[in-house]
Amino acid sequence: MDKKNISEILKKLKEDSKKRNFSQTIDLIVTLKDLNLKNPEEQVDFFVTLHHQTGKKISVCAFVGAELADECKKVCDETITQAQFNSFKDKKKAKALARKHDFFIAQGDLMNKVATVFGRTLGPVGKMPNPKAGAIIVAKPQIKPLYEKLQKTTHITAKKQPVIHSIVGKEDQPEKQIIDNIIYLYNQLIHHLPKEKNNINKTLLKLTMSKPINI
Repeated sequence: MDKKNISEILKKLKEDSKKRNFSQTIDLIVTLKDLNLKNPEEQVDFFVTLHHQTGKKISVCAFVGAELADECKKVCDETITQAQFNSFKDKKKAKALARKHDFFIAQGDLMNKVATVFGRTLGPVGKMPNPKAGAIIVAKPQIKPLYEKLQKTTHITAKKQPVIHSIVGKEDQPEKQIIDNIIYLYNQLIHHLPKEKNNINKTLLKLTMSKPINI
């Protein structure tokens, strides 16, 4: 990917877009080809920790026991202790929780209980605490660094449709950071594709309210 070309596209997107009363996100869209998504080995499912935050606040909820609860309450957006788990057997309450947060982290020795209570709700929407994202915790010192890491982490998936859609920044963010995020995410995606660049069909950028432009 060429930095100069990306810079020109970002400028064009901003120039052609009507002024909004909010800062629009900048979205990277990649359409894929020559993948059999019915084959689990060809599905795309990984996490990328970008070099810079995207300007979107990432909400994190923790499932922990009493020993980690106080520290999680200081750091995370919501903390649910083991003693509260059973109240979420109510499907409506569990689904509301799933919509509320971007990531869920969990105490390692409670994962079986977390899976039993929350698996049917969080699993289908890809939000179960995932070791690939480092979302399993065992000690207090892990919590704050993990929370900060997740503010720059995005979940890249293509399991049903051959399309990747990810926020890479906001229009009022320094351009250098946005370009860095775009190139890093794109390179990580290539490394996770069986045929690398040969599985890329189109790569596009867009603002929240704009039409996409091909890179």
